[in-house]
Amino acid sequence: MKQRSPVYVTIAIILVILFIMYYMFVQNSSFLSSPYFWGTAVISAILALIQNAIGDLIENEKFKSLTDAQKAEYLQSKKIPYFKGLYESAFKKQTASTEQDLLIDHGFDGIMELDNQLPKWWLGLFYFGVAYCAVYMISFFLTDFAHQGTEYDAEYKAQTASIAEYVKNTPPPTIDNAVYSPDNIAAGQEVFKTNCVSCHGDGGKGGIGPNLTDQAWINQPEKTLFKNVFHMVENGSPNNPTMQAWGKNGVLTGFDIQNVAAYVYHINQEQNPITPAQGGAAPQGTPANWEK
Repeated sequence: MKQRSPVYVTIAIILVILFIMYYMFVQNSSFLSSPYFWGTAVISAILALIQNAIGDLIENEKFKSLTDAQKAEYLQSKKIPYFKGLYESAFKKQTASTEQDLLIDHGFDGIMELDNQLPKWWLGLFYFGVAYCAVYMISFFLTDFAHQGTEYDAEYKAQTASIAEYVKNTPPPTIDNAVYSPDNIAAGQEVFKTNCVSCHGDGGKGGIGPNLTDQAWINQPEKTLFKNVFHMVENGSPNNPTMQAWGKNGVLTGFDIQNVAAYVYHINQEQNPITPAQGGAAPQGTPANWEK
C-alpha cells in the first residue's frame, strides 16, 4: 500500500489555496480579518480530518488483507518520515534492479528508456496550474475580476473622489498664502497652454499679450514676481480688458492660479533669468526689480 499524505500537510495545502483564491479576488490581505475566510478555513480543515479518518479505516481494512511479508514491509515504510520519503521518491536515484524492471523494450544510440512515473511535485504543480487556469478563466468571463477596464474605472472613481474630498477640505490658495514650488511647474504649464498661450504665445514669448520672459512689466502691483502673476491672473489687467480676471470670474481656481504663477516664475526667473527667450515679442512696460 502507498503511504498517504499526513492530514496536517493536506490542511496546509488547503489553507495556501484558500489564501491564493481570496487574495486573487479581493486584491489585498483585508480578507484575513473576515469571518468568511476563517469560516471556510475551519470547515475545510474539518472536512480534511473527516477524509483522513475515513482513509484510516480503509487503510486498516486493506492492511488485514496483506501477507505477513507485505505487512512487515509496509510497517517499515511507515517509519520513514513523510518529507524524507517524498524527497527520495522524487530525487533519489533508482537501483539497478529497479531500473531493470522499468526498462522499456526500445532505445536509441545505446540509451535505454525507463518507464518512470512523473515526480509528485511536478504533477502537483501541473494540476494546481490547471485548476488555477480554470478558476481564472471562469472568473474572467463571468465576473468583473481581472478586467483592466473595470479596475481602471474603479480606481479612477476612487482617485476622483479622493481629489474632490481634498479640494473640499482644503481651502484654495489665495494671494496671501500662495507659495512658489517647483512641483507646480508642470501643472502650471498645462493651465498656461489651455488658457494663456493664445495671447502670450508658446513658452510665454508674447504675441497679442506681452512677453513674459523678459524683465519689463506693464503692471507691477506686487513686490515679488510670483505674487504679481498671481494678482494679475486673479484680478485681470486694468490697462487691458483682454486680460480677464480669471480668478474673479471663476474660470480658474486658486490652485490653478498658484500653478500657472509658478510656471511663469519659472520661465522668467529660472529658464530665462537674464536674456528673454529668443524670438519673443519686444519688451513692454518698465523694468521690474522684483524682491526675492
